Amino acid sequence: MMLLAALVATTAWFDVFAQEIPIQTPISITKSGGTTRLQCHFKGVSRNFDSIIIHWYQEKENKAPEWMFYISTGKTSVEENFQGHTYTIERVSRKKICTLTISNIISDDTAIYYCAYWDYYYKVFGTGTKLIVSDKVNSKPENSEILQTKHKDQLLYVCLIENFYPEVIRVQWVDEANKEVTKNVIKGDVWKSTNDKYSVSTWLTLPGNTTNKNYYCKYDHESQENFKLPIQDSSETPSQEEYCSTYSGNSTVFYKDYLMYKAAHLVYLILFLKSSMYYVIVLFFIYRMRTPAKLPGKKT
Repeated sequence: MMLLAALVATTAWFDVFAQEIPIQTPISITKSGGTTRLQCHFKGVSRNFDSIIIHWYQEKENKAPEWMFYISTGKTSVEENFQGHTYTIERVSRKKICTLTISNIISDDTAIYYCAYWDYYYKVFGTGTKLIVSDKVNSKPENSEILQTKHKDQLLYVCLIENFYPEVIRVQWVDEANKEVTKNVIKGDVWKSTNDKYSVSTWLTLPGNTTNKNYYCKYDHESQENFKLPIQDSSETPSQEEYCSTYSGNSTVFYKDYLMYKAAHLVYLILFLKSSMYYVIVLFFIYRMRTPAKLPGKKT
């Protein structure tokens, strides 16, 4: 998983490449059996769709990704290890979509599936779809909110999404034109919260005088796709001494203690890591001081 995720992330650093990345939907599927369909969308790819040779890869946990097969005009080639399996691929030219259908799902099908294609000198991987073979049912976040505070001449927005299953989620900050915002954004890792559910948070920092644009925290999850949380107009942003406005179904209000708790937890982790580094450095110097110095030899 880490290998292909790194390839996708590295490609996304370059705007010229980001527009060429196939988008896969859904981002995850939880099933105990039966049949499922994975779609790879090429609408953002500028090349002629019918001329693209589309590959599919399977990546199981703690294993290297395996090439499954490719489809070109009038031809499909299947890797030997996947022959006889219940996989079907289809190219839908009018929609610029390639569909992978997996039938008779068993536990061994648990993996992340990537579509990919060659763009001249490099291979471009899709965003990936994780197939989870389980009896558990997906559940949407129990709470989704935006915490905000103002410090000096900056506005800090924290998008907090809590208690969802499965753990696969795609979170973005977008502007009013639905364009992703990547500058001054920090994305946190998903963590396990309670009852085998997961949570995630991400931060957006803006200048304090930002009043002419609207921003949203957008997330895609198996249970809820393209869900947007709006942030307040920055001209109405409360000070640090006032409350934090949130959105959690009934637009409840969380007071500053909640944000202070979250911030304190983050600061604690940072200080803990720093103290651990200092501890290692001090031990290293103590070790060097206790080790007898080797005297230089005398010349004859």
